[in-house]
Amino acid sequence: MDGTHFCTIGAVTYDRTVLPVPPDTTAGPVHPLRPPTGAPHVVVVVVDDMGFGAPSAFGGPCEMPTADALARDGLRFNRFHVTALCSPTRQALMTGRNHHSVGMGSTTEMATSAPGYTGFRPASAATLAQILSGNGYTTAAFGKWHQTPPREVSAAGPFDRWPTGEGFDAFYGFMGAEMNHWYPQLFDGTTPVEPARRPEDGYHLSEDLVDHAIAWTRAQQALAPDRPTFCYLALGATHAPFHVAPTWRDKYRGRFDHGWYRQRDLTLRRQQELGVVPASTELGPWADGVPHWDELDATERTVAAAFMETYAGFAEHADAQVGRYVAALRELGVLDQTVFLYLLGDNGASGEGGIEGTFREHLVGHGFADSTTEMAARLDSLGDATTYPIYPVGWALAMNTPYQWTKQVASHYGGTRDGLIVRWGDGIEQPGGFRQQWHHVIDVLPTILEAAGLPQPARVGGVDQQPIEGTSMLYAFNDPDAEDRRATQYFEMCGNRGIYHQGWVAATRHGTPWVMVPEGLPAFDDDVWELYDTTTDWAEAHDLAATRPDKLRVLQELFVAEAGRYQVFPLDDRVTERENPDLAGRIPLLHGRTSVTYTAGMGRFTEETTLNVKNRSHRLVARVLVPDGGAGGVVVAQGGRFGGWSWYVHDGLLSYAYNCYGRDLSTVRAAGPLSPGSHQIGLDFRYDGGGLGRGADLTLLVDGRPAGTGRVERTTAYYFSFDETLNVGVDRGTPVTDDYPAVDNAFTGIVEWVRIDLVGDDHNGSATPEQRYRRGVAHQ
Repeated sequence: MDGTHFCTIGAVTYDRTVLPVPPDTTAGPVHPLRPPTGAPHVVVVVVDDMGFGAPSAFGGPCEMPTADALARDGLRFNRFHVTALCSPTRQALMTGRNHHSVGMGSTTEMATSAPGYTGFRPASAATLAQILSGNGYTTAAFGKWHQTPPREVSAAGPFDRWPTGEGFDAFYGFMGAEMNHWYPQLFDGTTPVEPARRPEDGYHLSEDLVDHAIAWTRAQQALAPDRPTFCYLALGATHAPFHVAPTWRDKYRGRFDHGWYRQRDLTLRRQQELGVVPASTELGPWADGVPHWDELDATERTVAAAFMETYAGFAEHADAQVGRYVAALRELGVLDQTVFLYLLGDNGASGEGGIEGTFREHLVGHGFADSTTEMAARLDSLGDATTYPIYPVGWALAMNTPYQWTKQVASHYGGTRDGLIVRWGDGIEQPGGFRQQWHHVIDVLPTILEAAGLPQPARVGGVDQQPIEGTSMLYAFNDPDAEDRRATQYFEMCGNRGIYHQGWVAATRHGTPWVMVPEGLPAFDDDVWELYDTTTDWAEAHDLAATRPDKLRVLQELFVAEAGRYQVFPLDDRVTERENPDLAGRIPLLHGRTSVTYTAGMGRFTEETTLNVKNRSHRLVARVLVPDGGAGGVVVAQGGRFGGWSWYVHDGLLSYAYNCYGRDLSTVRAAGPLSPGSHQIGLDFRYDGGGLGRGADLTLLVDGRPAGTGRVERTTAYYFSFDETLNVGVDRGTPVTDDYPAVDNAFTGIVEWVRIDLVGDDHNGSATPEQRYRRGVAHQ
């Protein structure tokens, strides 16, 4: 479709490069804005943390029939690239600019004051949703967002960097990096919501998200069938936790008993048969320090195979939900008028489960290995609501076949190459083929604009726009032999760096996602660079740095030039400092405060929007009213089953439970019941000091008098949870303790107010080098 810069509304002609287009209210009826005639509907589906070699459409072992069908009716781009982490890929997709160019050099939780790392999208980089909405599209986002500065994810806002502030008319999903699929804490627009159904009722987050996407799409077709729609569906799957019903998991029983190393061979063979990779492709090197399958004992192999069975079921289940959405589009008669992009990963498969894998992701996230023996005894529960699992790194490497390395490692294709499927009815003349043109996630926005016949805007909301840095892929849709239009692309994440230029790749890996580094990371100047000619070595299997130092030097200089151009510098591998907002150069919501008071009904506070009670003494104080007959339930709680604390009444006794990593549960109770009437209750938490994650002495108080004492031997060092929150009068999501059930645990009396006071010294800065590294990579 030929693009046009102009549109006519009523009798007035407007320039589409200046948005928003104002309505003409001078005479006659006000005409609605519409895109150019024939502009297609747009759907972008993103699967989380899926490697190139996982889905069946790209030769992997995870059966994904919807992806297979879309590939038969469309195209597979087998040289498509992302940024190696969640937030940066999503910001690049939405803006058509490199992630550092729009301030998202890392995840939102690791923002700094450097221009490329602020975590704040500049107004000069309008989003795809803003552009389409400004040209008459209806727009909605469902699922994972992970692009809003953490301090703004609260009732205080501001909300202009939430989905509904970035061009989407509607949003239903979650704001952070990951979410419990059985007990999610969601937002409808900017309003906190929780599902009415529960796991025992058959609830699952992926199904819920697609239900909402289908309902929204049907409403648009019923009310405004002449207006094209943009639906952004970003699933939480297949990011940890791997939550899926046993029927999906058990389908794969026994399929991975051959192990991860053999799986790489099988996947490569299938990829070659399908034409996903050339027949000459060799496997990239295996990562040092990751055991081969035959180095595991029988129990370790059994547990590891079960993790992969669960992941495969999780992936297939997610794809089945996408299939329901495709079926709805077909039923509505709009599928062939839809540009449908199915991105099978926002980075490579994740190695963050460590060598063994874990039933409790936060345990490994704090540097502790899960017990294989204990996991083996619980395999039937793998994937249910009592687990928060992620597979061993060996499977991540296999799911990135034929490439080396994983998520976070932007230097190598295992971290940055993912499969992309594009379907567009008659817009693709010869469906079913592959496209080998080299492309990047920043190319999605210009592709969609060209397909819709829309110009790239020069001014949006009164702000001049910085150039879009992506290149449209539309030229390749109907010309499989077209020459590449993208010659150069830099990569950087967490100090891992790479540069692609005309088939050559120079790469240097700065860190290893699953390895503790007690002695610290190397200096950037000491990083070892590798060189690959991907025109003959598809999977970066043969390092040519030693034989072609001249070529390597040219590419290193090109990286410096590109990094300077796109705000990559200064390179930053700080970890402790970036965790500390004051040192990192960002301003937290409760900056400088040591006390906060909440009232009944308040909640859904993330760890970034409430006081940090970890690694320091603190005090809880509350005023409660106990009815005749006594009270029960939660006064205030933070976190959930896999880490957190709860202050509650159980069997009439004031109680406090501290859950460390979902493994160690400590409980203290009052000696006698709370009598009816009004009480001021308290908890003194006296931290031992001397480092992170140390113990604490506890004292419960009722009306100023000690009512019970206890001790916690180990406390949480870095974070309680990525997906759970602090709530007054109820423990939302999963329960911190089994003393009360999930969801139905509200305090049966009245909580008038709760105050949290920080007391004494803050020990969060007293971390070892190993602890610094672990804390820095926690929020991925």
